Amino acid sequence: MCRHLAWLGTPRSLGELLLGPPYGLLVQSYAPRRQRHGRMNADGWGVGFYAPSRPEPARWRSNRPLWGDASFASVAPLISSGCVLAAVRSATDGMPADETAAAPFLSGRWLLSHNGVIDRSVLGSHPAAESVCDSALLAAHLFGFGAERLGSFVTALGRRDPGARLNLLLTDGQRILATRWNDSLSVLDAGDGVVVASEPYDDDPRWADVPEHHLVDVAAGAVTITELEI
Repeated sequence: MCRHLAWLGTPRSLGELLLGPPYGLLVQSYAPRRQRHGRMNADGWGVGFYAPSRPEPARWRSNRPLWGDASFASVAPLISSGCVLAAVRSATDGMPADETAAAPFLSGRWLLSHNGVIDRSVLGSHPAAESVCDSALLAAHLFGFGAERLGSFVTALGRRDPGARLNLLLTDGQRILATRWNDSLSVLDAGDGVVVASEPYDDDPRWADVPEHHLVDVAAGAVTITELEI
């Protein structure tokens, strides 16, 4: 459930990254190609992006399907950024459908998206969570733990909840961190930047699938992929 994407590189418009690709997040909101859990992602969407004029990222979130947000479609070609994180949502049963439950979640300069599911009883409550949904609780706990320690955090949670799907995607505007844990994840080195996404947004042969239970670290144009302890 859910699909997400992050870009780090030469500034690109939100329209080019989210709406333009033939199998991009817009299409993935109603017809994902690699999603094994759920058939659509119509329970909201969100995007966060960075601008030189402010230290923290800006966010645009909605509880509507991405395909139904005409206002965003009209301005997306006009907003460009060198770092973007976006997601479309398929809500876990019983979770709220308001926009506060839509990724990306925010803490300081960090943005986070969660593609998956986890038992909330494993996490426990957290006063900084933006919503009571599992992904928001997960984000609050990770931000408190330390976003840079993503690999250790996911490994520990995976041991406590073996059925969890913990594909996490984070950025602070200068770096992308991501995990593949029981769902799909791919990386594209586009030459002028790097895309990390739940699934390829086109058929470019440069897309590479990330192996199961691995951590992706993108910084200064370099991509490092390391195995996580199970």
